[in-house]
Amino acid sequence: MRKSMLFLGFLVFLGLALPGTQGKKIPRCEMVKILRQNGFQGFEGTTVADWMCLVKHESDYNTKAYHDNGSSRDYGIFQINSKYWCNDGKTSGSKNACKISCSKLQDDNLGDDIRCAKKIAREAHGLSPWYGWKNHCRGKDLSSFVRGC
Repeated sequence: MRKSMLFLGFLVFLGLALPGTQGKKIPRCEMVKILRQNGFQGFEGTTVADWMCLVKHESDYNTKAYHDNGSSRDYGIFQINSKYWCNDGKTSGSKNACKISCSKLQDDNLGDDIRCAKKIAREAHGLSPWYGWKNHCRGKDLSSFVRGC
């Protein structure tokens, strides 16, 4: 009985611990609100719908999203790349233009992610650095991404 109670306690602990390692998947309308509050509407000629489509196709609204590209990696909700924008300690010759550790882009605090994403968009004069946006969003009706929010 005692062993089964300890095992059950361990399972409860894992259940509480694991969701944090999976990241927070931000609900669509909550993400719309965050983007609006942080001045994304009209930023570098983009709309909140553009950014919503980008986030959907880059990370599926997951703050802990990660993609290994071989020589570099993409981190967080905006999938910010380690070759140019953040330092992950693994990417040789990282420019780290946002002056941030890539791991900070995978927590639930979106402030640093937002600052870096805006820096990228500002330097590119738009969203062209993001393949998710170029391949799935550019030139399309994106109104469904913000409808009802």
